[in-house]
Amino acid sequence: MVARTLLEEVVNTPLRKTHLTLSIWSDKMASSTSIANLTQEWQESLLRWHLSYFLIPTTVITLATLLANPVLLACIFLSRALRQETRYLLLANTLAADTLFLLLNLATVICNAAWVQMPELVCELITAATVALYTCVIFTITLMVVDTYAAVRWPLRYHNLLSPGRTHCILLGVWLLAAIYPLSLMIITEVERENPRETLAVCLVLISLGFLQVKNIGAINIHFFVAALFCAVVISFCYIRLYMVTRTQGIWRSRFSRARVTLLVHGVLLLLYFSPGVVFILELSLFQKTNISLDLRVWICTVNMCVFMLLPRALAPYLYGLRYREISDSLMQRLHQNKRLSELTVS
Repeated sequence: MVARTLLEEVVNTPLRKTHLTLSIWSDKMASSTSIANLTQEWQESLLRWHLSYFLIPTTVITLATLLANPVLLACIFLSRALRQETRYLLLANTLAADTLFLLLNLATVICNAAWVQMPELVCELITAATVALYTCVIFTITLMVVDTYAAVRWPLRYHNLLSPGRTHCILLGVWLLAAIYPLSLMIITEVERENPRETLAVCLVLISLGFLQVKNIGAINIHFFVAALFCAVVISFCYIRLYMVTRTQGIWRSRFSRARVTLLVHGVLLLLYFSPGVVFILELSLFQKTNISLDLRVWICTVNMCVFMLLPRALAPYLYGLRYREISDSLMQRLHQNKRLSELTVS
């Protein structure tokens, strides 16, 4: 009896292992097939709901922003006085990153609306660049709040603390810090790739990150959540300390004082910058949930990508840039110079 039992275990053990291996392999193949078909199903949902019309507000908002950002960047970099100040360098970095983000986003939306088949590697590069640019903007506007706090808190030591050379090094570090995670994620994905690359019906950051394993999606969510929470805590701390330091100076007494209006404008812009990121984190966390309809995901992703992510970038050059008197004065001065030159040329 014992010998028979031992013989059955010896015979059945390889079969069990083989069955387990085949089960795991089939699960992986099914998962790969569903992910491969997801872009096609996404495209069908876009076509069914006519969501390609979101290209219109995307184009309008992007063009309106692209009309203002290069002008403000030219005013900053053509003026020696402006490009020597930290706050204008930070603003220029925000506008430059926003411009690149808008161009990349518009190109992606156009390709998706025109049903352009995109190689998976190209989509991965677009995903890495988009995440890096968005993260760079969030870090830069956080530094803008820190810069304001430092200027008010230590006015005598401010220029030594944040000199132009040091600001350039900080901005270089911001770009490297923003790019290192998406690039590392892309490299790890390529190293661990088991299936050949495919051609995607649509290219979306959400789907590209969703191609990773479930455990990696959890890590991505933690990374984005910690980064957003850190920036929000730093911004809140700086504004609370600013209010505590300046509340005895009388700048908050008037209901429509410049300090109150500035705080309101910056608060609205910060909310608009952070909200799409929070929505994206929620989308990513729900990516593997099967009890949520695909149409709902497509609607949320499309509205977030084509409207919510563009609003703060459309408002930033007008509310951030033109509220600075030095920039508006420099812009008016250059407009008058161009007008005089045109008059002299005509005469």
